[in-house]
Amino acid sequence: MGMVGGGAGSFIGPVHRMAAELDGAIRLVAGAFSSDARRSREAGKHYGISAERAYANYNEMFASERRRDDPIDFVAIVTPNHLHLPVARAALENGFHVLSDKPATATLAEAQTLRDIVQRSGRLYGLTYTYTGYGLVREAREICGRGELGTVRKVVAEYAQGWLSERIEATGQKQASWRADPAQSGIGGCVTDIGVHAFNLLEFVTGQRVAAVAAQLSSIVPGRVLDDDCNVLLRLESGAPGVLCASQIAAGQRNGLRLRVYGEKAGLDWCQEDPNRLIISSLDGSTKVLPGASNSAALSDGSRSVFRLPLGHPEGYIEAFANIYRDFGGAVLTGDEAALSKTAVPTIEEGVRGMAFVDAAVRSSLAGSIWTLV
Repeated sequence: MGMVGGGAGSFIGPVHRMAAELDGAIRLVAGAFSSDARRSREAGKHYGISAERAYANYNEMFASERRRDDPIDFVAIVTPNHLHLPVARAALENGFHVLSDKPATATLAEAQTLRDIVQRSGRLYGLTYTYTGYGLVREAREICGRGELGTVRKVVAEYAQGWLSERIEATGQKQASWRADPAQSGIGGCVTDIGVHAFNLLEFVTGQRVAAVAAQLSSIVPGRVLDDDCNVLLRLESGAPGVLCASQIAAGQRNGLRLRVYGEKAGLDWCQEDPNRLIISSLDGSTKVLPGASNSAALSDGSRSVFRLPLGHPEGYIEAFANIYRDFGGAVLTGDEAALSKTAVPTIEEGVRGMAFVDAAVRSSLAGSIWTLV
């Protein structure tokens, strides 16, 4: 694979590389890691790739790789949001499959444009909504799909972080700087960065779409332009209510993504910081805790196949990322869109859904938290 972005100071670039290579079927062999040619070469050296395949920019990479006898098979996009559309467009139009970090683009209009490009290209496009890669998240989806909870009556999704409790973007902190800049992040701050994760997880597990939102997006830290705290009422397509809370100024919180789904017979509870436990609580007072493991008899065959280790050996973030890469890589080997559709890999449709949520939440908040269709 090739990579665009992921140079010095990147958090997510090395994560993508580790996840991609975890199962030994994918290898990073080329990249345009920075808009600065020298930094791109330095990053290539750090990643251990050949000097001639550490390119000055992504257009040079696509042009050069097309001429090789051993070109890259697909491109991982790990840049700030504003580059997702132009890089994906260039990759697809040069014949390369794309696996992009979320969100798909910086705006809803861009996501809709990208969907058209994907459909015309005949290439595969996937998104690393990471949490869909967790085995117990996939088990939760199957439980909802089998109707074990009964009719869904309420959903609560929350994602609490505290790392932006101070205006660290003003100090030049790289990860904060681009997220706080509308020119790079897009129309949303917290809602785009982590709110879409909670939204995607909710739709992925329940199998239902959110029909409308009433949102209050706030910029709590003085001087910050984009939102850093989000409180959103939801209405599912079934009519069931929901709540989505996302915050990056929740002091002391680290990566507190949690999903609770309440049905007429039972409820489920999954937390990213304790990802190897899925709690099912029933009306009769009984509680069942499903452990994540390759040999857990409590899980479905499909969920067990996602795990690499037996009971008592916890898996986490890298493995969840790797599951998406493994599924996407398998589809790339066939080059068949139908093969990708049979996996749980989020596609451009989920990308459009994510940006539709952000767009609706921003519009709702600006209009005084009125109900807005997604």
